[in-house]
Amino acid sequence: MSIYAINLLRQLVAAGHDVTMISQFYGDPDKRRVYGGGPPPAVPGVRVIGMEALGEQNGGDFERDVDAIVQAIAAEHATAPFDVLHAQYGYPTGWATLLAAQQLGLTCIVSIQGGDGHWVGSCCETHRTAMVRVLDHASALLIGGRSFAGEVHERLGTPVDRFTIVPGAVDTDRFTPGHAREPGAPVRFFYHGRVDRRKGVLDMLQALPDVAGAWRCTISGIGPDLEPARALATELGLDDRVSFTGYADYDAVPALYRDHDVFVSPTYAEGFSNTILEAMASRHAVLSCRSVGVVDCIRDGENGILVEAGDVPALSRALSRLVADDGLRERLADAALAECRRVYSWHAVGRQIMDIYAAVRNVPPPAGIDPHIPVEPCRFRAEPHLL
Repeated sequence: MSIYAINLLRQLVAAGHDVTMISQFYGDPDKRRVYGGGPPPAVPGVRVIGMEALGEQNGGDFERDVDAIVQAIAAEHATAPFDVLHAQYGYPTGWATLLAAQQLGLTCIVSIQGGDGHWVGSCCETHRTAMVRVLDHASALLIGGRSFAGEVHERLGTPVDRFTIVPGAVDTDRFTPGHAREPGAPVRFFYHGRVDRRKGVLDMLQALPDVAGAWRCTISGIGPDLEPARALATELGLDDRVSFTGYADYDAVPALYRDHDVFVSPTYAEGFSNTILEAMASRHAVLSCRSVGVVDCIRDGENGILVEAGDVPALSRALSRLVADDGLRERLADAALAECRRVYSWHAVGRQIMDIYAAVRNVPPPAGIDPHIPVEPCRFRAEPHLL
């Protein structure tokens, strides 16, 4: 279960809503070591149902998981009827939720997230068909920013006005500024999230040997490129300046941010970066890329620094600036913190989502959707965790 989902659930319960959450998870121990997972945690006031993604773990048989999700929604509805269904991700959960909504005569809201726009639908006809039907028939489509809506439009043809912009959000009571760095101490870089070359973590490591001045770097998280990242750090002679801290429980993450000064997210694409928002709330100077999902919240020279994705020399130069220029680092951190508290708190975003629920509750349910999609070869069946 994502942190975004947990925070939304807390807002819904606090507002007096009756909520059931169905969450998929990895049961395979090898996958869990690399990608996290395991049964979803309890959330006070929420009925949480964990469903192991058996099909996904069995050769990428997403269709099997879709059928199981539809059956689980229908069974829960028969016991305690729902008013609104809300899926996080367009595929496979959005497709399953849309089919359940048609079957049960319910309103269906779908949040379109990172992979939904960046590669799902461009991978094979199976997933393109499912995504297009979700985008065409959901009662409401929520998306993090205009740049991401534009990418989905370019890839899958969905009119941009079909989307309602709902930005990412952060718990500004939990993520707070830390103690100031001691004068003369190294500037502390922080990467937190999925350790994946698509997030730019290998680019960051390639950039670090040319960063001037006194600095150290922490890489927090797990992912498919954790071992390649460790090997690259050793190859580049960075073992004495770069630390890998592995998986961090959500409750431990705020303290990690508070121990650092600069958040580095050289990502190639995001839906909307929740880790950047956590860094802003923690009063970090943010260095990221002119990428989809980043440009909606970071403006170069105003509340962060942006370089082109994959431009390693530009990363080195930007990191060197942030080490050398205390005034720049402080100004960017102050601007990021102020904007985060004003725009991206969960109190504001949670209310926006609940207003959308109220607005679409009486919208006619989706109808006329063909539940059958072609099942064709797809690169994500071999590596479904990358979907």
